[in-house]
Amino acid sequence: MCRNIKTLFNFDPPATEEEIRAASLQFVRKLSGFTKPSKANEAVFNRAIEETAEVAERLIRSLVTEAEPRDRDIEAERARERALKRFGTPVKKATA
Repeated sequence: MCRNIKTLFNFDPPATEEEIRAASLQFVRKLSGFTKPSKANEAVFNRAIEETAEVAERLIRSLVTEAEPRDRDIEAERARERALKRFGTPVKKATA
């Protein structure tokens, strides 16, 4: 589950709201143990995702660094290379 949470800070272009929300969803899923909550827990689950996304966005926008921003395409290629070494099969390129 949490393997899908990616580093979102210091990229060019910056992380989008959708990326931050997706990471927040994965985080809440990991904490709760639910991939899809029951009706009884749905409201609190969704509220946790929204609150986590708000805090995450505030954090990412507030962090500072002297390092050059990382290029998303280069980082994606490095991830594919690591997956190839680890699993021995090519990983499909994500479509935009």
